[in-house]
Amino acid sequence: MPPGRMSRVGESSKMRSLWAVAKNTIAQAVRMKVAVIFIILLIILLPVMSFSMPGDGTLKGRLQTFVSYGLGLTNLLLCLLTIIVSTYTLSSDIKKRQIYTILTKPIRRFELLCGKLLGVILLDLVLLVVFCGVIYGLAISIPAISGADEQQIEGVNNEFFTARATLAPALVDVSQEVREKYQQLRKQGQLPDTLSTARVIAELTRQKELEKRAVVPGNALVWEFNNVRPFEPNDRIFVRFKYDVSVNPPDLSVFGRWLVGDYRQYQFGAVEMKTPIYVFDRKDLIRTFHEIVVPADAVASDGYLAVVFQNIPINDTVVIFPLEEGLEVLYKARSFTSNFIWAASVIAARLIFLAALGISVSTWLSFPVAILACLVVYFTGSMSGFVFESLAFLTVGWGRFYGYLARPVLRLLPQFDQFNPTENMVSARLLGWSFLGYVFGVMVCIKAVIIWILGVVIFTYREVAKVTV
Repeated sequence: MPPGRMSRVGESSKMRSLWAVAKNTIAQAVRMKVAVIFIILLIILLPVMSFSMPGDGTLKGRLQTFVSYGLGLTNLLLCLLTIIVSTYTLSSDIKKRQIYTILTKPIRRFELLCGKLLGVILLDLVLLVVFCGVIYGLAISIPAISGADEQQIEGVNNEFFTARATLAPALVDVSQEVREKYQQLRKQGQLPDTLSTARVIAELTRQKELEKRAVVPGNALVWEFNNVRPFEPNDRIFVRFKYDVSVNPPDLSVFGRWLVGDYRQYQFGAVEMKTPIYVFDRKDLIRTFHEIVVPADAVASDGYLAVVFQNIPINDTVVIFPLEEGLEVLYKARSFTSNFIWAASVIAARLIFLAALGISVSTWLSFPVAILACLVVYFTGSMSGFVFESLAFLTVGWGRFYGYLARPVLRLLPQFDQFNPTENMVSARLLGWSFLGYVFGVMVCIKAVIIWILGVVIFTYREVAKVTV
């Protein structure tokens, strides 16, 4: 037989072995009662949630609540199912000694693990597509089922059934002012002994940045944005903002005049205005999110857009725009359908990571210990922001040592809460290519691959006949 044909026959034999292991893994998962229970729960709960969750009483609130809880429940149950199946499939073969029969066949240990990983991932993807399809179909049908009028439907089409890109004002460089303030406090002996230098610098930086986003009565703040590209020329853009104040007004409301458009025409004294500038006189509650709807023709042909806020003297208080979501410009950049597919893809990345983790740890741990280890990783990754924030307060004595030791270890874990697609879907925010690429690049191509290689190495040199606890 020619060498080329022999190579093709060998590759075909390996693929058949992988598919055989993958199909056996899927069948093994289907036979598990816990898998069936999770699937039944999703089949029953998702339709019930679409009818029984009113949200805040509005159509938009109902859609946001259903999609949030629907995607959250699907993500939770599929992640738990992935952990159980991936840790059980190999440890069960070892415990029941079926691994002896498998390894006597012409299949390498590496191929066995690849087949099991392929089976778990295929099962996850099928279930994810099915249940995300159910959530999508129910979400699309809710406006018709609820008997919404044209105005309500137009509102959710602009604020929910869309994917809006977000532009936030760039932070002003205050490093020089912070250094000067730090040196001044140091000379005066006003620096607290309980805080580290880094913490003091961070606090001073935040104070100075807030000062740049504060406006006294009678003055104005100007934010300029470039590369604003609405999905459709005749669409709308949204200015989302939230006030804070130095002194609370009697009715907790602030008067303001907003100008949105090509402000360069005012700055440089243009005689003919080629781009309209829209003016809005408003009175809004403080510490509450509001949105101004502006026609998309306010954006100049080169993608320039300015947002101006004038603090009316009648307010008699300093108006402050918080650093986090104090002001944003939102515009439609993609459809709801494509954004929903992006969100499902982020969940798929989590499932792939957990599948690789479960099979990897089951190569050297028994089923109970392996599932416990995976659950610890999952729940730690789901609140990684809280964990890192807690470690930031360990600055004294042994606490500092443990903080420095724990941070690099925790960096290896997935940061699920930092890449939560549900928040973007609820607020109709765009999930971009960079976001998706970072999730798959870091979580799958780096962290999952490292964990997977570690499991393959351990299983390759492990004596499977030896009982481990």
